[in-house]
Amino acid sequence: MRRTCSECPKPIPIGRRSDAAYCSPACRVRAHRRCTADAIPQEMRAADRWMRYRLVPRAGRLTKVPTQINGRQASSTDSRTWSTYSEAKGSTVGSGLGFALGENVGCIDLDDCIVDGVVAPWAQAILDAAPGTYVEVSQSEEGIHIFGLLAEGPGRNLRSSGRTVEVYSAGRYIAVTGRRFGDAPSRLADLGGLVSSLL
Repeated sequence: MRRTCSECPKPIPIGRRSDAAYCSPACRVRAHRRCTADAIPQEMRAADRWMRYRLVPRAGRLTKVPTQINGRQASSTDSRTWSTYSEAKGSTVGSGLGFALGENVGCIDLDDCIVDGVVAPWAQAILDAAPGTYVEVSQSEEGIHIFGLLAEGPGRNLRSSGRTVEVYSAGRYIAVTGRRFGDAPSRLADLGGLVSSLL
């Protein structure tokens, strides 16, 4: 069966993964740039903590480098390099949007948890325990971001039994896609209890 790109009418090349949605990296970038304001919670859109990111090859994989809307490198800890949501969304620099975590906005990052469009059981258990908060599919289409209210603290990286869970609430930025996961609401709920249960 012929599969068609979600961004343009071209067919998806035969060699691409079975769950690939785009025919090329260019189409994927275009789709991500159309990130919809309706999905991203107002608390995040109102904060002047936005930037762009560039995909740069490093050690055999693509790394997301925070970038200002003028093309210079940004920093997740230097507010002088951040922009408003509308400025970052309107920029064509780089590959997509990034958000500097902090001011009680945090993120639980579930890496490599979507395979062939199916969420791994360990990740589904975390999603089932999560409060009604904004959740999106990551830029790689293989991970999930759970955004919510979280007191600022040190980052945590939990790796065990084939699962990778990262928790950040300050000093980091996250690439934001605006691609809501399932029927997640466009609001931020308290993640403190969920984070405590993961530790």
